[in-house]
Amino acid sequence: MAAALALGCSPSGLPSQLSGRRVAFTTPLTYAGRLARLLELRGATPFHLPAVVIDTTPRTLAALLPYLAAGALESFSALAFTSRNGITAFSLGLADADGPRPLSDSGELFTIAALGKDAELLHEEGFLSKICRNPSRIRVLVPEIASPANLVESLGAGSGRRILCPVPSVVDLEEPPVVPDFLRDLWARGWVPERVPAYETRWTGPRCMEGLVALDTALDAMVFTSSAEVEGLMKGLQALGWDWGKVRRRWPKMLVCAHGPVTAKGVERFGVRVDVVNSKFSSFDGLIEALTSMMPAYPNSQLGP
Repeated sequence: MAAALALGCSPSGLPSQLSGRRVAFTTPLTYAGRLARLLELRGATPFHLPAVVIDTTPRTLAALLPYLAAGALESFSALAFTSRNGITAFSLGLADADGPRPLSDSGELFTIAALGKDAELLHEEGFLSKICRNPSRIRVLVPEIASPANLVESLGAGSGRRILCPVPSVVDLEEPPVVPDFLRDLWARGWVPERVPAYETRWTGPRCMEGLVALDTALDAMVFTSSAEVEGLMKGLQALGWDWGKVRRRWPKMLVCAHGPVTAKGVERFGVRVDVVNSKFSSFDGLIEALTSMMPAYPNSQLGP
């Protein structure tokens, strides 16, 4: 849909309220290109301040390998991804799969679950066929609402069955409650989740907010797509002798936008008031729509005293 927009216009074809606005976002590089492009299509100036890094490492690939061996998934009934990074890491591990698959051609129905647009990755580069040669043995599950809690509800009762959960290993940051809550909810529904560190989420480092500190012009909004980004931002500010209060004083009219209610809750844990939360969070389109709808009430942020 976004590709059909004229630059600086809303879906209606009228000039976008984001046109000419500077929007900062702390998203890791994994997602940054998509979000920046959506902002540019609405005429905004993207200002990327990556607060966290997401990557697969030799350690996480080694952790995945036992689950990619021939027949390794036979003792599981489901595979659940809470982010596209988990799918990407799993796919990387499967890249050289040309022998026996982790799942045999015959057996009970196996569920692979993912959230929102992340599920599109399941149908790329032969991902499903690298897990099992028999497509009729796999059921792809995508909950209507793209959240871990709704994924658990969509899975239904576990009845003691095992489910593999490729999730991040969090380094130099406090682990956000999203994954622990997800695993707890699975247990509560009778599943037996097995957590495997599929990739790393780590702080970008003490210089990650130098661009923000050096900015001496208007900043209209700041977007967070996960609560880990907020902690990364706070640590980056502290390393430069700043804090969130100083950011607010410099840009008092800046909107803070969180990608969905789960992120919003995590952001507010760090004492950051959220102004905009998108209700459609299966993709960044809903985030852009929510931010655009709030922008008319806020003229361009001017520097504070």
